[in-house]
Amino acid sequence: MLLAIRNFLEKTNNINRSAYFWNAFNAVVSSAQCPVILLVMTRTNGLRDAGIFSIAFAVASLMLYVGQYGLRRFQSSDIHEKYTFAEYNGMRYITCAAMILASLAYCIYGLYFKGYGAEKFTIVFLVCILKVFQAYSDVMHGHMQQKGRLDVATKASSARYIMEVVSFIVMLVLTRSLLASCIVCIIVSFVVMMLGTVNAATNYCDTLKPSISMDKFRMLAIEGFPLFLALFLNMYITNAPKYAIDACLTDEMQAYYNLIFMPAFVIQMIAHFIFNPIITTYAKLWLGKTMQDIRELARLIKKQFIIILGLTALAILVAATIGIPVLSIIFGTDLSDYKLELCVIMFGGGMLAYATYFSTVLTVIRMQNILVIVYGAVALAAKIMSVLVVSKYSLLGAACMYAGLMTILAVALGIITLVGISKEKRTLTE
Repeated sequence: MLLAIRNFLEKTNNINRSAYFWNAFNAVVSSAQCPVILLVMTRTNGLRDAGIFSIAFAVASLMLYVGQYGLRRFQSSDIHEKYTFAEYNGMRYITCAAMILASLAYCIYGLYFKGYGAEKFTIVFLVCILKVFQAYSDVMHGHMQQKGRLDVATKASSARYIMEVVSFIVMLVLTRSLLASCIVCIIVSFVVMMLGTVNAATNYCDTLKPSISMDKFRMLAIEGFPLFLALFLNMYITNAPKYAIDACLTDEMQAYYNLIFMPAFVIQMIAHFIFNPIITTYAKLWLGKTMQDIRELARLIKKQFIIILGLTALAILVAATIGIPVLSIIFGTDLSDYKLELCVIMFGGGMLAYATYFSTVLTVIRMQNILVIVYGAVALAAKIMSVLVVSKYSLLGAACMYAGLMTILAVALGIITLVGISKEKRTLTE
């Protein structure tokens, strides 16, 4: 059976075409996880449980960056293999352990300072544990991408996402228990990870045994820290309005915000599966160190900029016309009071896509250290302002905070990217 699964994952007539297709499909099913579960949950369990699950998913998504430590982009663009897979794998064991501890610490904080009951404490922690499997799988997927088999990685990842959603929804419909659904989902996710990702990795990795050398750990920790901190802060900034709602509004209001927030990720999702497969191409152009290579890199960046702009404009138009009626039907909840909030959030989603894209480019051209300064400044502003704005202006305040923070990030990172590319051009002409 294990051999048959490996053969299925590797079967393709065209690796590049398959990589684009499965990367796109994986982005869709990944982004659809929370919306699909909420779609069912609002009908089976109501808005309160939907709000609890929403904040649990937001916290788990933040903790995921602790487990990944921001090394996926670094690893997949490490085409000269400065570090071995065993060393990346050893680092991932440590970061996943840190992720579990950080998740537990957050839940304890919620219990004592945010009024979490035992049920909410447990749900948030279990969803964080579910994300640990995603964090660990990611190191193997990064190695597969490094070896030119992004298609294999994304097939295995897609299977796990789908089975997580199916198992969660089946248990939710049968038991109406959020706790039971989380437990079953965790078990299913682990089994699928072992049968898919770990099984397939045996064809690409010399060994699955981790190597934890203190010297290499220190080097990876230092090189990865700026990107980890930037991505962690990016996710914190993205979800800052949700944390503010969790602190000063109700679980029902959390549910309303998350229902209208869901479409914002469509822009980022589409942009993500367009540019994610070409990270290695960007790296090769940058390492080429010729004027022709740098000009081609600049052309690709300009092309992506225009694509995201078009997607953002289209998303806002849809939100302003049919967005609320469609969302109300999909989630079985009246959202007619939140049309303005939806349009503002969709604009913010476009800015998030820009910020994510520029941070990826800055990583490829090895300017990731500056990300910490930008994200740190914006995260500080989010920490200071979010609760004040949300407590005064409710969901409209949350939407405006999100859009404003994303715009600041996008503009700052875009300018820095432009400066970095221009500087390299000047160097080559001297």
